[in-house]
Amino acid sequence: MPFMEFVNFYLMPGIVLGSIYALGAVGITLVFGILRFAHLAHGDLATLGAFAALGVVTIFGVSPWVALPVAMIVCAIMAIGIDKVFYDYLSERPKIIVVMSSLGIALMLRAVVQVIWGVDTETYTRGIVRPEDYWGIRIRDREIYTIIAMFVIVGVLWAFLQKTKWGKAMRAMSDNPDLALLSGVDNRKITMLTWGIVGILCAASGFFLGINTELKPLMGWTMLLPMFAAAILGGVGRVEGAVIGGLIVGIAEETSVLFIPGEYKAAMAFAILLLILLVRPTGLLKGKVL
Repeated sequence: MPFMEFVNFYLMPGIVLGSIYALGAVGITLVFGILRFAHLAHGDLATLGAFAALGVVTIFGVSPWVALPVAMIVCAIMAIGIDKVFYDYLSERPKIIVVMSSLGIALMLRAVVQVIWGVDTETYTRGIVRPEDYWGIRIRDREIYTIIAMFVIVGVLWAFLQKTKWGKAMRAMSDNPDLALLSGVDNRKITMLTWGIVGILCAASGFFLGINTELKPLMGWTMLLPMFAAAILGGVGRVEGAVIGGLIVGIAEETSVLFIPGEYKAAMAFAILLLILLVRPTGLLKGKVL
């Protein structure tokens, strides 16, 4: 197979898909690193963000890119609201109870999407978008924007966590919640801030999956396993690890069709998850959380 054919048909689609997984995996790693539980409603929250953007496009007739910030705000508010109504109530219970409740939240969010938008496949725009040629690499503009947006969003988040007062407070809570509380950190505000950021990341991952493929009520559920695999592969609690893990999982899925039937490529995330848990449970990057 010619090298450029491999790049255009397998590598670049893998990087685009991996960028989408990376955005979701960063949200998962934030929840686990700071709040200490696996959030099973993550994928369906991403679905809600994608369909919220569709609602803005449909009602106001604006570009999907204009609708993205609105979807981020909607998802951030929804994530904070879910925490206030459900997770905060269960904060003193065993974490497995919170994890199981997040599965119930996932079903609720999916039902909301299906009631409002139905069960049919939707798209942001109609028509065929042909790829452009950049030095032999054929890629669509929206795919370029997806990759750039992932690095910008994650870069801004990393700078926020490293340089700002609130970011350092989030890291302190991740290291030791009790010590952070004794040091004057308001854990409730940090929890609210965390969920707001997670909602923004969910909306971004759902939107970019929708604009590069199609919108389906089950789209978030189908990418939940790859996002968890990416977070665990990179090292749970490590933002940069989630990005690396997402890119690896995305590229592995797209290149796997060279060896296995295309309908089985989703199993690559499961295989990677099993392999990393057996060989290196701490992930590729281990050490200090966040």
